[in-house]
Amino acid sequence: MQKIVPFFWFDGRAEEAMNFYTSIFKNSKVGNVSRYGDAGPGPKGSVMSATFELEGQEFYALNGGPMFKFSPAISMFVNCETQEEVDDLWNKLSDGGKPNRCGWLDDKFGITWQIIPTALGRLLGDKDRAKAGKVMQAMMKMEKIIIKDLEDAYNS
Repeated sequence: MQKIVPFFWFDGRAEEAMNFYTSIFKNSKVGNVSRYGDAGPGPKGSVMSATFELEGQEFYALNGGPMFKFSPAISMFVNCETQEEVDDLWNKLSDGGKPNRCGWLDDKFGITWQIIPTALGRLLGDKDRAKAGKVMQAMMKMEKIIIKDLEDAYNS
């Protein structure tokens, strides 16, 4: 087990979320699932807690009730090598959710994801600050990040 594991608090949708995420990421698997028994407090047979893995990262999910909600102050940052990967993850994770600016989106469970091509960091980190500034300006106008548009801004 990893020393630090992200912990998601859901209101009755932990199993649905776990199955959704593991269906999206290629290198993923469901771990241990604990279900409520007769003593509750959740409905008998429903998931109390579960572990799952996405791309080698372990996660813990709990059906803890309606007391807490997710916030964009904490997000899942996903490094993507290609536009195809950006498009695939963006489309799947935003289904039922809502896109935000600069590669951020909220999924249907309220978790915020950053779907970011590695090219963005390379272009923003360029020593030519004018070119990097053009990339920043282009990114600020985007919802889903388009690598070609970033590169066009860099080369303009």
